Amino acid sequence: MPKEKAYYIIDFDSTFTQVEALDELARISLKNHPDKEAIFQKIEDYTNFAMEGKLSFSESLAQRVKLLEANEDHLKQLIKHLKKKVSTSFSRNAEFFKKHADEVLIVSGGFKEFITPVVSQYHIKKENIYANTFVTTGDGKIIDYDHANPLSEEGGKVKLLQHLKLEGELFGIGDGYSDFQLRESGIINKFFAFTENIARESIVSKADHVTPSFDEFLYVNDLPRAISYPKNRILCLVIGDVDPLTISILKNDGLSIRHKTSFEEKYVKDVGIILLADGEKIDKEQLKNAAKLKTIGYLGNAKNKIDLNLCTKLGIVVFDDPKNNPRNIDFIPKRVADFMNTGATYLSSNFPNLQLPKIEKSHRLIHIHKNVPGIMAKINTVFAKHDINIVSQFLMTNPEIGYAITDINAQYDKQLFKSLKKIEQTIKFRVLY
Repeated sequence: MPKEKAYYIIDFDSTFTQVEALDELARISLKNHPDKEAIFQKIEDYTNFAMEGKLSFSESLAQRVKLLEANEDHLKQLIKHLKKKVSTSFSRNAEFFKKHADEVLIVSGGFKEFITPVVSQYHIKKENIYANTFVTTGDGKIIDYDHANPLSEEGGKVKLLQHLKLEGELFGIGDGYSDFQLRESGIINKFFAFTENIARESIVSKADHVTPSFDEFLYVNDLPRAISYPKNRILCLVIGDVDPLTISILKNDGLSIRHKTSFEEKYVKDVGIILLADGEKIDKEQLKNAAKLKTIGYLGNAKNKIDLNLCTKLGIVVFDDPKNNPRNIDFIPKRVADFMNTGATYLSSNFPNLQLPKIEKSHRLIHIHKNVPGIMAKINTVFAKHDINIVSQFLMTNPEIGYAITDINAQYDKQLFKSLKKIEQTIKFRVLY
């Protein structure tokens, strides 16, 4: 039986982009207005009231457009700005939009004049962009909007989707009340509350699934994606007195952060990354039981605080700062993030140092194994058996381990991973992206 066709109904403001476009337009058009701060606040309030379902969308829209005092020149500036403000996880997955151009719809209470130039870069078809339109005077001043457009009305997204009569499985992704209304009305099958930019509790609590990134949405629905495993699912445990700026580097990378005073037993089995304040320790039993632990960042000298030899044998990469240099406020977390994102072990304390470029349109596989003869031959035999073309391959060793990174450009099946994991002397294997 053929699989039902899927459609992806995606919001624009605070979802496809990191910002609310009308708020940003106001900051451009009212730049020299004497009461700009008070007007900005009013516009933001009207936006939030509508997003939270406290004010009808049509009333919110009318009030905001009235306050804008914008023209076509301001719009050009806005478009340039919005192109730099596309949400990171959407930008990262541009390939998905190219492959699913027929199934992706942008449905927004915003305006085509600024939405179309931004999303068109991502191969989203103009006929699949549904939004409001401005009314302008002959000299380009924005004075109103098309009131006949259903998207300018309360419940506009529901009315539009009812009219479109799409047949198949419909997924909605957005941050606001109008996105949830599609689920409430029964038009879409699932509503995903997108929280990469803003989390509205009134919406999050009603969602079928909370998606902190577009990677998470793709992962949950087993769709092709730029990274193999969403970062928001990787638990990063911060232990001890750590500067908030240090933590923010890993938080901004999209990881799930827990800040604790000690390594609590309940986190041992699930933790993927540990960031330790200077003076903190991890005992051998905890290391042995931390099966998902990939890397440790130590904000000081790790000697006598962590068993580096055991970490190496377990395939855990350690970054520390033996000289206690003040630069470790960002130095250590950046090294940890770089390892998680590219596999680079540059300046690690216990692994062969490997720094390598990211290769576009490829999949990166990491294989950590005991340093015994013949392992690379076995790895490459597995690739050959699965008809995999190797784009590039890197191997560094120390007396204990071999650290191999392979970039491939072919589609692969899950059996490939099983075969690589089964190679004798394998310590850890993972797919990076």
